[in-house]
Amino acid sequence: MRTRAQESRAAIERLYITMRHLFMRGNYKPLGVSGESLISALLVLRPEIYGLITESEKVEMDGLLYVMERLPRGIEECRYVRLISREGYEHADFEILIPSKRRRNCYRVDKEQMFVEMTRGKSDVYDILTHLTFLYIEAEKIRYNSTDSKGRIHLNWRRLENIVKKEENSEPFDKEAACSYLSHLTGRTFDEAQQAIRKFEASNNSNSLFSIVYHLGKLSMDESMHNIDREISFSATLRERIGHHFYGEMWAHNIKAILDENNLLHRPIHIISANLHSVLNTIYGHQALGLKDFDALEKVVQEISLNKKNNKAEQIISYARKHGYIEVPDLSGTNIGAQIIDTAKMTSSTLIPEVALPTEASKKPVIVVMDYAFGEQAYECFDELLKPFETGKQSIPLDVVSASIMGKAGILQGNKGDLMIPNSHVFEGTADNYPFKNQLKAADFEGYGLGVYEGPMITVLGTSLQNKDVLNYFLESSWKAIGLEMEGAHYQKALQAASKIRRSIRKNVKVLYAYYASDNPLMTGSTLASGSLGIEGVRPTYLITYKILEKLFQ
Repeated sequence: MRTRAQESRAAIERLYITMRHLFMRGNYKPLGVSGESLISALLVLRPEIYGLITESEKVEMDGLLYVMERLPRGIEECRYVRLISREGYEHADFEILIPSKRRRNCYRVDKEQMFVEMTRGKSDVYDILTHLTFLYIEAEKIRYNSTDSKGRIHLNWRRLENIVKKEENSEPFDKEAACSYLSHLTGRTFDEAQQAIRKFEASNNSNSLFSIVYHLGKLSMDESMHNIDREISFSATLRERIGHHFYGEMWAHNIKAILDENNLLHRPIHIISANLHSVLNTIYGHQALGLKDFDALEKVVQEISLNKKNNKAEQIISYARKHGYIEVPDLSGTNIGAQIIDTAKMTSSTLIPEVALPTEASKKPVIVVMDYAFGEQAYECFDELLKPFETGKQSIPLDVVSASIMGKAGILQGNKGDLMIPNSHVFEGTADNYPFKNQLKAADFEGYGLGVYEGPMITVLGTSLQNKDVLNYFLESSWKAIGLEMEGAHYQKALQAASKIRRSIRKNVKVLYAYYASDNPLMTGSTLASGSLGIEGVRPTYLITYKILEKLFQ
């Protein structure tokens, strides 16, 4: 008899096989045979992030908010969703819709069609298909709650329809009565409906919860009662380009061209994958504001986080631009920003407190900072970045001394905000395992009031597909995994290929990995759907950055 973990892993495999098949086919109907296959697998899996997905009447509110913040505003109104490559729509007059929590260009072509740009690789496609499947499951619940056993439409549905019309015309309406209608149609209590309404109002990405529930239900009713089908399709250009490093190659070439323009290609290069503020603020906070230790840095960054117009933020960026800081615009479509820091242009003798810079100009390091990648996109971009720079008939290898990865991940043994120091990446669903010597150790982070865990990390196919059974298996079996994330194995695959097979970078490149816990998927109320760390994320983010710089240059 199969365990729940085995059933769940089989469901993940079915989902990905089905998604790949549909992608190659070019289109499918969410409630057709193929779409039902995705729905069935997702219901067997019961991902933690989608909460009450298996309830027949209750709509999952936190999961709905999580999804809507990663999809374009108004997608719930569109019968047709088309996934496209970068195909010129950015030059048209369509309004560019960018979801707040997942940067991708989207275009509302007309009343019924939404086009969504996919430039982050296969992980991006799988991610959005999973979210859309969740939406269609919830839409069926709304339709069920809006009709009786004979298929007659309930009064509360008509009332909600009037509320949405008033909202669209900016007319006043009784919000408590509207909440009552919503409570019935979503199968939730009045209090739960009120809380959900407030959460959606606080989000600057999606339409109101009234509008979302109404339009999800309406499209479901149109299909069920009037045979007006919904459809998801994939453009021919997207299907041609995906998996061929089309965007990663442009992204990496742009960075190396800027290094070449500034005569930095022959200098020692340290690559850091992190957010685009922590390395900048850590280095130039010390140099511009004279911050003497980590505690002083943390205090200033918290002030900046609470007040975006803080004068100290302006001081840091203004000083940085005069002392070796170069912003690299993203022209490729990857949505991965980058920065270059030329330490030779710094007037300070120390990079951060007690970490001296080399005196010889040719040995002064260059730091390339890249923003977080998404899933398989990490391999695409890192693989291209580590290749020699091709210019004319010249091939110039990069002197990459180190690669540091700071990421956010789900933790399995601790709490949100704690730290994970991996010694290997295990790629879920494959035989690919990547042990490595991590220059960072758990001992480096002791004494800062954060939990620190050391061990294997699981690189998962998608965070939205994880459930407790699979995660408990990785935690309690001989794997003894400490957390899960989406990029680690992809980064390490690119590093090993470049250093040990292609020999395009030095064989003894230093590797530093550290993650902070953005969620604990095994703990109720601590999944990604529960919200971000906020100000509590400052200490783990900046502590990892500080220790990376300390370890690299001491």
